[in-house]
Amino acid sequence: MQWTLVAVGKLRPPLRAVCDDYLRRLARFATLDEREVREAGRAASKRLQREMEGKHLLEAVPRTAQIVLLDVDGERWSSEQLAGQLDAWRLDGRDRALIIGGAVGVAPAVRERAGTAWSLGALTLPHELARVVVVEQLYRASTILRGEPYHKGVR
Repeated sequence: MQWTLVAVGKLRPPLRAVCDDYLRRLARFATLDEREVREAGRAASKRLQREMEGKHLLEAVPRTAQIVLLDVDGERWSSEQLAGQLDAWRLDGRDRALIIGGAVGVAPAVRERAGTAWSLGALTLPHELARVVVVEQLYRASTILRGEPYHKGVR
């Protein structure tokens, strides 16, 4: 199973460093191919910007991958529930592409292609920060599945 994270825009250096740290940690458990697509900030309207970015996002998704869209209206999972979801996805063996849209959201075409929508919660996060949170949560879920000490599970 191959994991791909497709996101709009480049991370600024401080967030890039944090993301890279979690990608390095995650590499012990899984390979995550990160792909960035250009922001379409000079589009004539937000709708056109979403459409242009959506086209580039879908072009960057591996042909056979099932899409998991990061979306405020998606399913909300605890870290333990995400670990269970990761395990189920691993067992079905299909490649997965996680998509994080840009500042103006994602195009309807991306939503239509998504098999699953995952919400990080009701908070509005900048798309750059959402990427860091996603990678950290993938790492955390992986440690949960392995019973490793990173995840304390304290309530």
